[in-house]
Amino acid sequence: METEKIHIPVLADEIVEYLNPGSGEYKFIDGTLGRGGHSSLILNLNAEAELLGIDRDSEALEGVAEKFKFASDRIHLVRGEFGSLAEHAISLGWHLVDAVLLDLGVSSPQIDSAVRGFSFRTDGPLDMRMDRRSGKTAARVLNNHSVEDIAHILWKYGDIRESRKLARAIVARRSEKLWSHTLELAELCEKVLKSGKRKSVPPATLCFQALRIYVNDELDELEKGLAGAMKVLKPGGRVAVISFHSLEDRIVKNFFRNEAAECLCPPGLPACVCHHKPTLKILTKKPITAKESEIRENRRSGSAKLRVAEKI
Repeated sequence: METEKIHIPVLADEIVEYLNPGSGEYKFIDGTLGRGGHSSLILNLNAEAELLGIDRDSEALEGVAEKFKFASDRIHLVRGEFGSLAEHAISLGWHLVDAVLLDLGVSSPQIDSAVRGFSFRTDGPLDMRMDRRSGKTAARVLNNHSVEDIAHILWKYGDIRESRKLARAIVARRSEKLWSHTLELAELCEKVLKSGKRKSVPPATLCFQALRIYVNDELDELEKGLAGAMKVLKPGGRVAVISFHSLEDRIVKNFFRNEAAECLCPPGLPACVCHHKPTLKILTKKPITAKESEIRENRRSGSAKLRVAEKI
């Protein structure tokens, strides 16, 4: 009961407005099902809507099965990666869909569960896997990767300026004791990065973000998911993406911009030679963000950005 209370779908009103489930036949894909907050709203609003819900986390799928009992004959749940959403849809016989939703990042229940290792505020194993079938945990990365590799992960996915300094400290510490728990890493981050310029952000925040993105291959998965959405969206169908940090948002922004462009030729050419034809119409010129009232109710919505585009 407590988990349900904590979990509040971010930008719920905006998702319903832009995905416009209406009435009648409506097929939609939720590629990051989580606790099913957004999808539940759509299934309730349209009694004929059908859902393909995808998630890597078996616990998430088990949790929503009971929640969706009211629409059990209209839902199809798949444990897998949303980068393969087109393949999952086609295997179901869905060659064209009305909407695709991607609510990126880690869910509230995952963050709040210490044993999943996503949070630096509670002690738990350095796991961070969204799919526990994967063999790549945060602990294995920290205990086996080189200083150069760890520094690259921290810099690329966490934008940590002192990434090499932190990576050297991580490797030096493992020679004495292997990494196993979240609070150990959080304490080292605090010690090494305490003089960093982002004083308003806890030093461990970016480190944990970087490791989580790397362990789950999140950015590559996002690119695959966006390409997959283009394969199965019908003309007039919409894709909505909620992101929570600049790396994700930049990928979505650039993908939408390229798909909506009249020409992709390098600047300076006298005439277009690429013959690119736009496949998307961008519906959100700037990303939609949460209202103050929503942020007060759900502080995690403060960093959310929603971008929506329509298939031409």
